[in-house]
Amino acid sequence: MANINSRVSVHSMLTAVSSKPIRPGQNHPLSALDHAMALHTLHLVFYYKKNPFGIFDVDPLRVSLSEVLSLYPQVAGRLTRGESGNWEVKCNDAGVRILRANVGVTIDEWLRSADVSEEKDLTVWEEMPEDPSTWSPFRIQVNEFEGGGVAFGLSCTHMNADPTSVTLLFKSWIESHRQEPIEHPPLFNSTLLHHQQVPDTSSKSTNYHANKANARTPSVKMVTATFRFSNSAINKCINEVRDQCPQATPFDLLAALFWTRLVLLKAPKHDNKCSLSVCLDFRRLVQPPIPLGYFGNALHFSMLTLNEEEMDYGKLGHVVELVHRHVSGVGTEEVWHAVDWLESQKEEGGKQAPPFRMYGPELTCVSMEHMIIGNKSLMSSASFKSDEKPVHVACHFGNVVGEGLIVVLPSVEEDLARTVIVTLPEEEMPQLCEDQAIQRLQPTMLFSGK
Repeated sequence: MANINSRVSVHSMLTAVSSKPIRPGQNHPLSALDHAMALHTLHLVFYYKKNPFGIFDVDPLRVSLSEVLSLYPQVAGRLTRGESGNWEVKCNDAGVRILRANVGVTIDEWLRSADVSEEKDLTVWEEMPEDPSTWSPFRIQVNEFEGGGVAFGLSCTHMNADPTSVTLLFKSWIESHRQEPIEHPPLFNSTLLHHQQVPDTSSKSTNYHANKANARTPSVKMVTATFRFSNSAINKCINEVRDQCPQATPFDLLAALFWTRLVLLKAPKHDNKCSLSVCLDFRRLVQPPIPLGYFGNALHFSMLTLNEEEMDYGKLGHVVELVHRHVSGVGTEEVWHAVDWLESQKEEGGKQAPPFRMYGPELTCVSMEHMIIGNKSLMSSASFKSDEKPVHVACHFGNVVGEGLIVVLPSVEEDLARTVIVTLPEEEMPQLCEDQAIQRLQPTMLFSGK
């Protein structure tokens, strides 16, 4: 909900339910990976220059949402505990909460002047109650700006879904509204992630997750900044590092750039090691691939650790190549070792192990490169009308602590353009925003409150 001084004013709430009755008695168990994400929440915001609806209560948009919810019974359900004490979704069609809000400025003024605390008011940030049996884990907030712009804020517990799932839920809603086929229909089958193999306790992915489960993180105030890099700036920089990394992607470049700059801001480690946790969607990394429409969590976290000599602060191209090599090396075996390790941590009686912090305590970088199919981004192709793409898309994660989080998203400009959303301890952010190596790429700064 909006804070008392916010320009966002929530004025009503309603519930959308499925257009078709749900068969009674359906329960969807959450996977071990879903359970591992339980400390975090997920928040996506899609901004549009024009409002695609009139009065939302009676508009076809609400009808099309109800039609889509008939394909997504888990989204309209409620969390409950199963016999072994694990979380599952009771598909009872209790519905999705929809909040309507007015924003007291135009969308252009908002993008120029809002800070990140205000942007949070466009989505719902609410901790799951102890008893969530009547609580909606998915929320949609429709924010109408002065002059006709609109922002759709989608929120959920990370335990229920990852960014790919939420993006495709929103895209499916739009396709239903446009009376088009659903390009990536949802697949609800958590057994896809059950391999029942004895985990390799010596594998690097197993050791990584074991270390995270035991990590403790001091609490400090975290702040967020958004950098938008143009296609021409990224293309120029990639060409500059082509000799060291001929196959560099925008993610390789930006992960290496922000990592090397942040290492200079942070206190040296006692072992002179620099570590970056890399988060990748693994739907298309494993063989056979998992359909993109798989609904739930399909994220793989792995650690890239370099010593100070390897970081070689003066040579960005070298670190870009090491990031590229690390990302390219993640495949079927490593992913399933990590999933099997999570499964193996069940307690007596089959109850899943307690969750641990996935975004932290080490610096973490999330790649959304998989969202680009061909030359189109799934995020920017979420258009209610063919000529009205989003003007901005944001993705935020709740309960980020530790050294920080870097999220690299496809930009609405498409091609090589990217949006980078960085969350850091408050004292480090001013220096990062003024860093000359980053400013050389002439990013557009959003939600800086200026």
